[in-house]
Amino acid sequence: MNHVNHNVNCVTHCCAFKARFVHIQITQMKPAEIESSKAHIVIDLIEYVPNSIVTRTIIRRLTGNINAIAIDSGESLSEKISPFDIYIQIIEGEVEIVIDNSSSNLVTGQGILIPAHAANIIRADNPAKMLRTIIKSGYEGIIV
Repeated sequence: MNHVNHNVNCVTHCCAFKARFVHIQITQMKPAEIESSKAHIVIDLIEYVPNSIVTRTIIRRLTGNINAIAIDSGESLSEKISPFDIYIQIIEGEVEIVIDNSSSNLVTGQGILIPAHAANIIRADNPAKMLRTIIKSGYEGIIV
């Protein structure tokens, strides 16, 4: 699987070659975050890359962040457990999301809340794009 990360303005290709991993970085011209106060088309924020998962930061703050993610067909985000609540909104295509061994199929326009500390996997049989919003709890008392 290749992982393209626009957060750090580079593309990282990871491929197995005789049981070794090769990493190649290619500089990209896209900014780390989108421009404030400027309208955009959400599904155009990110493009598919064959056999890859692409992420792009929309906004990153102490209290949480929003990422656009494009998953090519047959790819999946590996199982994760986050200490924070995560909201996934499908903006193109269809994905299967497994939360604590309970599977849900989501299509364009649908969303799901992944509770903090829940094991989750996201799979795409066909290309799909989504927004991932992470809400970092515990900061409520210090925000003015």
